[in-house]
Formats: sequence, structure tokens, C-alpha cells
Amino acid sequence: MPEAKPTEQHAVALPDDWAATPLTVVMPTYNEAENLPGMAERLMGLPLPGLRLLVVDDSSPDGTGDIADEHARTYGDTRMGVLHRAGKEGLGRAYAAGMAQAVADGAHYVLQMDADGSHPVDKIPQMLGVALATGAGVTIGSRYVQGGTLSAAWGPHRRLLSRWANTYAGTILGTRVRDITGGFNLWREDALRAIDLASVDSAGYSFQVEMKYRAVRRGYGVMEVPIHFEDRTAGESKMDLMVQLESVAMPWKLRARSARARSRG
Repeated sequence: MPEAKPTEQHAVALPDDWAATPLTVVMPTYNEAENLPGMAERLMGLPLPGLRLLVVDDSSPDGTGDIADEHARTYGDTRMGVLHRAGKEGLGRAYAAGMAQAVADGAHYVLQMDADGSHPVDKIPQMLGVALATGAGVTIGSRYVQGGTLSAAWGPHRRLLSRWANTYAGTILGTRVRDITGGFNLWREDALRAIDLASVDSAGYSFQVEMKYRAVRRGYGVMEVPIHFEDRTAGESKMDLMVQLESVAMPWKLRARSARARSRG
């Protein structure tokens, strides 16, 4: 896979009615004070008048929640909101809460996006265009389809581990999703309702796998759009040992649950 970062591209222009589609970007944060202002500015600058940013902050000690509140006041409630949670309960729990809130507030599409700068903001209009054109239940910003690239800062071990994790989960679950572990995903509102966010088990990064598996099992189409995945710009990764262990175990739990459901008829 190429290591060089591709030439910077501008966001694609969508037809006016597509650009106005109610789209909520759900962005969990925990100690992302350095990254959030720049991410919010870039999102607000997209040619998507229907876009709203919902920050889900887990009581960040570095004041990320207060910064989010300040930006929400600046941009106004129609463009940005903040969901404050009592404490850190895992990325999956934060996403589930934010996505449920976005659907309840009337979003037609909900985008999962990290606050650390690793996901390319300029790809969002293209992903929305693909979703609207194809009717896909989930459109993935994919590192592992043709044209997808990884940061040059990723060493061989990290590249191998990421590839292995995708192959591992995809093989166990029997999906054809190339980037099943990726976290840059655009969901159609009805797909999220069918998945039933309240019943999702994963607290950590395995949330990405469980969500996509549930969508495929329910017959929703999946599209993958190639992206360049950049290394985080500031702050520290939230991946710890417990999160890694959950990610290893979750595909087997999902497979066993599906087998039990089939045996019940």
C-alpha cells in the first residue's frame, strides 16, 4: 500500500438538495482540547448546509467539553450541539448515545468521525453523495479498498496489526467488508433504527465491527469509499489492553449469537 500522502483535494460539490440533507456528524471526545477547534472549523466550512456537529464529551479533564460548548454557542444550535456524559464509558457507548440523539433530533444520515484529525473532512460530501446515489445503509470511508492509503507515520507493525484485525474479524463473521474495523462511517437513519443502538454490546473499538455486522445481517447495502487515513495530530490514543481484548473476543460472540438465533428458527 502506498505510504505517501495523496495530493490535497477539495470537497466535491453536491446538488443543492443533496447538500441540504440533514446530516449529523457524531464526534466522541475525551481530552481532545487541542484538536476540536480545528475540526469544528473545517466541518463548518464544508459546502453542506444540512450538516450539524454533535460532540459527545465524556467529562474530559482537559476542558474539551467547555470548548465544545463555546463553539456551539458561536455556531448556533442548528449547526452544533454538545452531549455531556458523566464519565468515560468507552468509545462504543459514546457513539451509541450520540447516534441515538442524532436520529431522535431528525438526522437523515449520521456520520461517525474521530476528533483526532485522522479522518479526512473533505471526503464527507463524496460519502454523502455515494450514499444518496446508491441507497446504501452504510457508506464506509475505507483504508482498504483500491485508492485507500495510510499515514506514512504508521510503521510496519501497526500496518500489519490493522490488516490482521480486518482479516480476522471479516473471516470469522463472513462479511465482504474490506474495512470492517474502520471508524469513519456514514449511516442511513433507518439502518440505525433497525440495528437498535440500545442493544449493541460493544463498549470499545469493536463497536465498529458489531455495527457493520448487524447492518449486513439485516440486509443493508454497504459501500466503501477510499480515503487517506492520517495519524492523529495531537493527544494520545485511547486504545488500551481491555479495549484490545474486547476487539479480539467480539467477533466470536457475534458469530455465536447468530448461530443461536438460527437454531431457534
